[in-house]
Amino acid sequence: QVQLVESGGGLVQPGGSLRLSCAASGTIFSINHMGWYRQAPGKQREFVARITTGGTTNYADSVKGRFTISRDNAKNTVYLQMNSLKPEDTAVYYCNALIRTLTTGFGNYWGQGTQVTVSS
Repeated sequence: QVQLVESGGGLVQPGGSLRLSCAASGTIFSINHMGWYRQAPGKQREFVARITTGGTTNYADSVKGRFTISRDNAKNTVYLQMNSLKPEDTAVYYCNALIRTLTTGFGNYWGQGTQVTVSS
């Protein structure tokens, strides 16, 4: 059994910053990439950022230069530092990871989501 637990969401004013965290736990053998997606009301879930085990990153164009993804492999944790937040960043943010467990092969796992609201 694998769980991804996010934290760090909240309400912030435009131009402000937030840092999201996502910790993976359970019968984990290895973790491949980890990343973040988001879903705004009435819209489809969209890609935000991804980081490989080796630290290679890629970002959606809409967040480049404002968001930074990082990970701590020893803690099975991925972070998303969000700066210069805009109202259009308002969404539920979901953690995602490709994880190989001790008993099964690779599986694609999702967290429960954390709300980020950017408003004055």
